[in-house]
Amino acid sequence: MTEQLVFELAAPEPPSFANFLPGGNAEAFAAVKALAAGDAAETGVMLWGSPGAGKTHLLRAAVDAVRARDGAAVFVAVPGELLAQDPATLSRRAFVAIDGIEHATPEAQARMFTLFNGLRECGGHLLVASRIPLAALTLREDLRTRLGWGLVYELVPLADADKPAALAAFARGRGFRLADEVIGYLLAHGRRDMGALVGVLVALDRHSLATKRPITVPMLRAWLQQDMDFERD
Repeated sequence: MTEQLVFELAAPEPPSFANFLPGGNAEAFAAVKALAAGDAAETGVMLWGSPGAGKTHLLRAAVDAVRARDGAAVFVAVPGELLAQDPATLSRRAFVAIDGIEHATPEAQARMFTLFNGLRECGGHLLVASRIPLAALTLREDLRTRLGWGLVYELVPLADADKPAALAAFARGRGFRLADEVIGYLLAHGRRDMGALVGVLVALDRHSLATKRPITVPMLRAWLQQDMDFERD
């Protein structure tokens, strides 16, 4: 297998609900899916948490889920992308996801306030994400109040102890089985963030299908020894 093919196989999949591993975030995950399906009574949902918890993943996955049902949805980041958008135009969309609201300037906050009101009037939905909890954000109070009208969840990274079960469940969802020793080797020798781990599982599944070989520790060892973005012992 050439180095180029290894990188191609290991390329991460686009964020989706199917490749998000909720762990302890099951309630937040369900709320975001309901919002994207148009089944939520609330106008907005806010996610906050540390880097790597999956906030941006869920925002992008929700936008794609809305588009998959032919809804108008857009992902924007604060402040630059938001300031380039017209709030009145955005409010006519079914779904708007805004990432990084902790960086919102006063002008960006004013646009978010107008956008929230517009979406509420039109029956649209707003999903926002921040590294900082709502109460600690430097926001104008009328915007903080409106964001607080909806559901607010802290996303927590998947604990190391929960990763084996989560990886096994992800594999089952894709129709293949991972032996405990394969999961143990992957966690011991690979990067431990879930985005990278899921990307490798997808790549291994494709490689297994292409070579008609089961996923075993020797296969994984040979694969990881090639020039991939993994830490070595």
